[in-house]
Amino acid sequence: MSAKLQRLTAVLFVIGSTCFLVGPMPSFVDLVGARADAVVFFVGSLFFTAAAALQWAGTRGSEISAAARWSSLVQLAGTLFFNVSTFHALSTGWGSGDYDSVVWRPDVFGSVCFLVSGCLAYVDVFGALFTRPTRRPDGVMTAVNLFGCVAFGVSALAAYVVPGTATAVDAALSNTGTAVGALAFLVGAVLLFRSAEEA
Repeated sequence: MSAKLQRLTAVLFVIGSTCFLVGPMPSFVDLVGARADAVVFFVGSLFFTAAAALQWAGTRGSEISAAARWSSLVQLAGTLFFNVSTFHALSTGWGSGDYDSVVWRPDVFGSVCFLVSGCLAYVDVFGALFTRPTRRPDGVMTAVNLFGCVAFGVSALAAYVVPGTATAVDAALSNTGTAVGALAFLVGAVLLFRSAEEA
């Protein structure tokens, strides 16, 4: 991937991550309202998809490993699930009987894709999943992104709405997981940008 494409990818990830970082904050929801907050999540998911598409496009070279290509493709698929989830969340609240099928399920699928992608990237960089990460810039970026994927997964599980209750398993944990995952991806995006600047 060229330095210019890497910088653009990083900027798109920064914007998407920022949307997912501020979106779950109760003070932000109070300030803008639930509808505008849902729009922020949807817009953030579009930036994630644009960034993931550019990242995947940059894996076409022969020097790119199969694990890196698959990681990028699976991550792109995950962002598409997030597009579906956040789009339906614009009109489907936790109190809706359709919430789990049209919002929660694609969110879980997206989170699983992100987790698989993060694991593939980790193995690609370190050689094995349970290897201690190094302090090299690519190592830190990969480890931080995998941590973010785990946080997004925790968020998705906690967001499941128990049938007949219109209440999530743990709304606070879901919001915290989303914010932590977004912060990790934001840090990873900044590291990606810095790496492009130093190239």
